Amino acid sequence: MFDKDAALDVALRLFWRHGYEGTSVSVLARAMGVTVPSLYLAFGNKESLFMLAVERYGQYNGKLYETAFRKPSAREVARSILEGEVDLVLGRDTPDGCLMVHGALATSPGSETVLLAMSELRRIAEAEVADRFRQAVEEGELLPRGMQPDALAAYVMTVASGLAVQARTGWARAQLQQVVRVAMGIWPEETKGAGASRAPPGGSY
Repeated sequence: MFDKDAALDVALRLFWRHGYEGTSVSVLARAMGVTVPSLYLAFGNKESLFMLAVERYGQYNGKLYETAFRKPSAREVARSILEGEVDLVLGRDTPDGCLMVHGALATSPGSETVLLAMSELRRIAEAEVADRFRQAVEEGELLPRGMQPDALAAYVMTVASGLAVQARTGWARAQLQQVVRVAMGIWPEETKGAGASRAPPGGSY
């Protein structure tokens, strides 16, 4: 009997490993153990299958942000996101990298809808991080000097995307963890209230 959930998980891993454009319908059908017409019957076209795979991917990266947003400070939220990204992009049972980054680097005109959809999902994720940083400010936390929540969220998400790219190129966990340490080096330990934030050892940031 055809197991639709199992087939979708197969599709997710193929898209995750090879990207949207790098995964053909024939490869998907063969990996699922079905014919191409049967694949279309079950999932619609390749684009709809990819979007279903993206929803399934949320089971992996969604937990990352749920965990991070429960941290008590903006600094710890950022650290948790980046450390969680390292775990995600080097998962023991999943392909290296991030589906939302390299899996959706669509370049052909026919893939524009997928590209726009992934861009919107990344924008939403970044906005949620910015909202969490704004919450920290409202609670009296001082962000790094000159940093606003939107810019800081963009910074964190850009570093997270870079970690995914480097994991895809073969970087080891220790190398990615070093990037996280450097990225967090610009973020001094924060204090609540009206006091000034403390710069990290070794100078300004």
